[in-house]
Formats: sequence, C-alpha cells, structure tokens
Amino acid sequence: MTLKAVLFDLDNTLIDFVLFKKQCSKAAIRAMIEAGLGMEEEKASALLFKMYDDFGWEDQRIFERFLKKVSRKVDYRILANGIAAYRRVKTGHLTPYPRIMETLIKLKSKGLILGIVSDAPKMQAWLRLAETNISEFFDVVVALEDTGRLKPSRMPFKQAIKKLGFKPEEILFVGDNPERDIKGAKRVGMKTALAEYGQLIKGKSKPDFILKKPIDLQKVVEKCN
Repeated sequence: MTLKAVLFDLDNTLIDFVLFKKQCSKAAIRAMIEAGLGMEEEKASALLFKMYDDFGWEDQRIFERFLKKVSRKVDYRILANGIAAYRRVKTGHLTPYPRIMETLIKLKSKGLILGIVSDAPKMQAWLRLAETNISEFFDVVVALEDTGRLKPSRMPFKQAIKKLGFKPEEILFVGDNPERDIKGAKRVGMKTALAEYGQLIKGKSKPDFILKKPIDLQKVVEKCN
C-alpha cells in the first residue's frame, strides 16, 4: 500500500537533543560555580544529569531541584547565573541533524504529509521546530497534552492517525527509541524506521527499516512505494 504520511519522533530523530541539552547544562554548571556554587564541575555535572534521568529532560525546575539537593536551599544569585548561561548557549545551538532539511523537502515534494508524535509538552515541541526552522514542514503535531500518555502507549499514535485521516499501513513512523517509538507505532499497525544515527537506548522491538543517516529515509520511502 502506498505511503501517504511520515511521522517523526522529535528529540534525537530530527534534532540532536541530548547533545544540545548537555552543552547548555554544562555552561549552566560552570556559571553557577563562578557565582559561588561550591562543587567541582565534573561532580556537579554528574549529579545534574542523574537528576535529568530521575525527573525528566523536560523538567523546568531542574536547576532549583539541583541547588536544593546540593545546598538544601536555593541561592537565587547562583540560580539566575545558571539559567542565564543556559539560555545564552541555547540560542543558535539547537539544530537539525545533517541533511534533515533536505530530506523533509524531498518528502514534501513527493506529496507526503509530515507530522510529529512526541512525548514533549506541546509548546516545547513547537518551540524546537521553530528554533530549528523546520516547523513549516509539519501539518500534524501530537504532544504530551493531546493524550496525557507517553509512548509506547497506543493513544498518541491513534491520535495522529485520527488527525491524518489515513490508514495505519499508509503511515511510516521514524524514531530513535525501539521500546517507545518502534514498539508503539507497530502496535497500531504503522510501518516503522529506526533512526539508528540518534539511537541512545537499545531495545528488542524490531523496525521494518534502519536508517544509518537521515538521508536514508528517501530510499525507504521509495521502497515502500
């Protein structure tokens, strides 16, 4: 059956989010140390990234939690310096993977509808798309608030199917996480492609296709059609 749409995960599929987050957070740590935080940079970074794992990479209060963990209180001078450094590095550092833009242009030229299914909050998802100058390519964005459920729940994928108005087998889903993206999309009957170039987590769920680099997606679409 001919493909009519391609859906993407966002972080580590279209953009190298973890690298971006690490760059911003390390700048914040250095600024907080310069402002009076009494910790070594390596130790502080290790603790902060462990807290990201515990509280989520989207936690908007992570630096407050970090300072409370370290000092049992929030020193707002230290906090402000950390946030300001994070924001300075954030501007201009969030970019798509190489040749993502070219790939999206090619897919749109084939008449395909493009969309996003992300576990990120809706505003954060749209901000990342806007900051990387690729928001205009996407007609459908399903984010956390749309269903309140995280992948691999069927609900976000079913919501995307409903918005697209296509059959599941007419949709290809591209993601970096086998046990969230691939497993969830396969459960509702979509074709799947693993963005191996951005993969951080291994899993048992087997995709229909493997992408060594973003540009490989063009060949996969041609093969599907």
